[in-house]
Amino acid sequence: MATPEFIRTLRVSAGHQLLWLPGVTAVVFDDEGRVLLNRRSDNGQWSLIGGIPDPGEQPAACAVREVQEETAIRCVAERVVLVQALAPVRYDNGDVCQYMDITFRCRAVGGEARVNDDESLEVGWYSLDALPDLSEFALSRIKQAMSDAPTWFDPIV
Repeated sequence: MATPEFIRTLRVSAGHQLLWLPGVTAVVFDDEGRVLLNRRSDNGQWSLIGGIPDPGEQPAACAVREVQEETAIRCVAERVVLVQALAPVRYDNGDVCQYMDITFRCRAVGGEARVNDDESLEVGWYSLDALPDLSEFALSRIKQAMSDAPTWFDPIV
């Protein structure tokens, strides 16, 4: 994920200390029930689409924007799947961040899936019975997005 300019500005005064930041994750389904995934350029892993809202940006609008920026798919956010504090992450440069992730179930409404920026190596639609290797983070969010039942998670993963 590219570091937004406002975070680079914060880092000038905050150094590498922990920053508490909002984050969004989009679980996007098409009309065939397939889920949209990207293979990230920073770690080569398959994942859901996500990012950091700009200051003042609504989380759902951020999810929609990130999906279009990274995959060229237009979508609408249908509902919040979960809100969860994640464990702190230490990046290679020493920066530490902890994210409050807001995951949305989204529905594709247009566009052709393709790599649309430098954050992805591959982009594609996957049926639920043929998913590539995904993290527990992604799998649990896909499962929850398919259900209407509430799910309780440990406060930090």
